[in-house]
Amino acid sequence: MMNQLTMKEIKFLNEKAKNIRIDILKSITKANSGHTGGSLSIADLLTLLFFHEMNINPANPKMENRDRLVISKGHGAPALYAALAEKGYFPKEEMDFLRQINHMLQGHPDMKHTPGVDMTTGSLGQGFSAACGMALAAKMDHADWRVYTILGDGELEEGQIWEAAMYAAHYKLDHLTAFIDNNGLQIDGAITDVMSSLPIDKKFSAFGWHVITVNGHNMAELHNAIEEARNIKGKPTMIIMKTVKGKGIPEIEGKASWHGKAPSSEECERFVKMLEAE
Repeated sequence: MMNQLTMKEIKFLNEKAKNIRIDILKSITKANSGHTGGSLSIADLLTLLFFHEMNINPANPKMENRDRLVISKGHGAPALYAALAEKGYFPKEEMDFLRQINHMLQGHPDMKHTPGVDMTTGSLGQGFSAACGMALAAKMDHADWRVYTILGDGELEEGQIWEAAMYAAHYKLDHLTAFIDNNGLQIDGAITDVMSSLPIDKKFSAFGWHVITVNGHNMAELHNAIEEARNIKGKPTMIIMKTVKGKGIPEIEGKASWHGKAPSSEECERFVKMLEAE
């Protein structure tokens, strides 16, 4: 029987997601560099994973039986860092040094220097392959930890994605749950204009995956999909999240121009006030 989120849990998670969005905006603004739109669109998922779904321990980031998370769309690093800081992997003050030389929070995740980062990513497509390799390792070791990975919909234009998808299905990697941040936009515009990957669901189904489509900003839907994935045997699961780029800030929602743009100080102050007023 599926374990449903309570209203109290959803309220708690939404509040954490708000904090994470605020820290994303503040850190990117201070750095004057970073990927705002696609970080905000995965804030809800990361909140749910870190504060409800994953078996992790900030006091022991390398715990052997921990669940693993790979941000294949590595440019979403500000969202990952904000979630890690909110969870207690490192002091929130580190967020002030995003993308700064001699500090650990670089423009893309770095597993050697940042507690809680399970894989260094950046070159699109490669993180997904690494996640598949981790899942195979778990299967070979008869381990019960799970692997989660987050892809961008523009990232699906990489051929390596489809090699990895074929690999995961071939080896029946049912410890693997992947998510697609399907906000419909990439740096050059709409994915349908640049290089359409549609229909995403039918393609992954054809590659042998169990496919679920959800509202990527609805905690209950996301949780139910993750629960469903845990019960699927013999194949990996792809959860296609219908999301909004820049989610939470109406002024920038659904705008490709905010893919890699940092807010000005004035914009950041205004955006943060919007979130705090919710």
